[in-house]
Amino acid sequence: MWRWIGFFLAMALGAAGGLYYGWVLDPVKYVDTAPDTLRVDYLSDYVLMVAEVYRADGNLSQAAQRLSLLREKTPGEVTSQALDFASQHGYAEADLDAMRALSAALQTWNPLLEPAQP
Repeated sequence: MWRWIGFFLAMALGAAGGLYYGWVLDPVKYVDTAPDTLRVDYLSDYVLMVAEVYRADGNLSQAAQRLSLLREKTPGEVTSQALDFASQHGYAEADLDAMRALSAALQTWNPLLEPAQP
């Protein structure tokens, strides 16, 4: 009987020690994750950064390519979702304007009409 108690006690201590090590001493640190794993608040910040770059250089195809890294939806849908979140959570009006300009441009953008790249 003591062998069974010792076995289960060793199993319990090993499991508790493994959980403690994995959760407290050396937890997983996510580094260089893909943009499609972002929460909606970080996704909105990412779309805002893309909108600011678009406002600076005016390259809509590059902005759409950056937004296509999110893979969930089309770039226009992602921008609209981020714009809704940003307007509900008090982003600055200049940031909202940049996101609106990008969203409006993406609504009429057709990638098939882009000139071919050499």
